[in-house]
Amino acid sequence: MITAGIDLGATYSKVVILDDGKVVGKGISKTTLEPEESVEKALNAALQEAKIDKGQVERTGVTGSGRRAIKDADVVATDVTADARGAYHLDKEVKTVIDVGGEDARAVKVGENGKVINSAVNDKCAAGAGAFVEAMSRAMQLSLEEFAEASLKSTQEIPINAQCAIFAESEVVSLISDETPREDICRAVHDGIADRITSMAKRVLVEEKVGLMGGAVMNKGLVESIREGLGLDPIILPDPLFVSALGIALMAADQED
Repeated sequence: MITAGIDLGATYSKVVILDDGKVVGKGISKTTLEPEESVEKALNAALQEAKIDKGQVERTGVTGSGRRAIKDADVVATDVTADARGAYHLDKEVKTVIDVGGEDARAVKVGENGKVINSAVNDKCAAGAGAFVEAMSRAMQLSLEEFAEASLKSTQEIPINAQCAIFAESEVVSLISDETPREDICRAVHDGIADRITSMAKRVLVEEKVGLMGGAVMNKGLVESIREGLGLDPIILPDPLFVSALGIALMAADQED
């Protein structure tokens, strides 16, 4: 059976295509003001990789913050549910999933068969998500990769107190003016985000093994700060951008008549 899983996020639209439970295609596109067009672009990329036509897709599932914009899906589920299902499929030993996306972050406690036991979502503030890192890297005139690398070279902790990206950027500018080492500023940004993420995750009673997912976990500086905040070594799930799309594709396959 061929199923498609669509994760329509605030920053990116992701699609995974399964053939009898095996991933045969993936596609991603930037989410725009026309979400259906964004999904269509990602879907076409996934279909091309899978070497199949759209008409061969038998069932479709949709998740993500923009899921209501997609009509006629066979299965619709929340990000939390899709995260748990996808993570369980990838690693059945994972008990806690932390998903750090562009605009928000969430933690999910995973039970048997990928069922959700508990979950928590960060406040609607970019200071808890990948967009915050992007804003700070622009303020520092660094690429995201350079920002992450610099963070890992830090030798001291410096707190950034602002919860909002706009005010935090002002703090960063002040630190630059004070000739604070660039590496320490980058680490301070990551530590501030990680503190909010780990505080949120602890509300679900973090249990090992912990799996990380979402685009922001490609940032190894942020991952290091999360590791220190949790006091344990999380793993990065395979293809972390596509875990939710995988989960909803699996759920669509589960609904087979």
